[in-house]
Amino acid sequence: MDPPGFLNVRRQVFRVEFPDGSLSDPFTYDSVDRERLDAVVIAPHYRGADGRRHVYLRSALRPPAATRSPAVCPVPEKPTLGALWELPAGLVEVDERSAEGLQRSAVRELLEEVGFDVDPSALRALGPPSFPAPGMVGERHFYFHVEVDPARQGQPTEDGSPLERLAAIAVVPLDEAIELTRRGEIEDAKTEVALRRLAEL
Repeated sequence: MDPPGFLNVRRQVFRVEFPDGSLSDPFTYDSVDRERLDAVVIAPHYRGADGRRHVYLRSALRPPAATRSPAVCPVPEKPTLGALWELPAGLVEVDERSAEGLQRSAVRELLEEVGFDVDPSALRALGPPSFPAPGMVGERHFYFHVEVDPARQGQPTEDGSPLERLAAIAVVPLDEAIELTRRGEIEDAKTEVALRRLAEL
C-alpha cells in the first residue's frame, strides 16, 4: 500500500443561504488540504553602498508548473517553465501555529534557503497574511522582512529535499526585482506581493 500523500482532496457538500433566507440546492465542492497548511514568506534585504535596497532570491523548480500540459496552455510557454525565482519561504510546522511559532518558522527557512541565521526578534511583519489560491486551498501566506548583513551569510543548510539541493541564490536591487515581475521574469505571486510591500516601506 502506498503511504499517504502530502496533499489530500477534501470533498464537502454545501448549501448557500441567501439574504432573503432561501437556500440553494446542495452542491459538491472539492478543495486541497494538508497537515502543514500555512507558509511563511521572508524578504531578506540590505542597503548597498549606493543606498539602494537589495533582496535575496533563490531558484526553485516547481513540478506542478513545470509539468503543465501544452494542451491547457492558452499561450506558448517559455523553455524555463517551472523554474522560478522566489523569496525564501516554507511551510509552518504543526508546533509553530502561533505568532512566535511563525517567527521560528521564518528563521528556519531563512537559514535553510539563503544561509542567514537571524534572531526571531529581528523579523518584522510585512503586511497582513493573504490567501494565494482560495478557490482551491485554505493556505495562508504570512509575510516577514529582515535586514541582513551580507558579510554574515553562510551556507544554506537546506531541508534535505532534492528540489532544494544546490539552488542558485541571487542578490538583486529591489527596484530591478520589481521590474522583473512586470516583465514576467519573476512569476511567483507570493514573491511579487512581498517585493512590492517591501518597496512601500
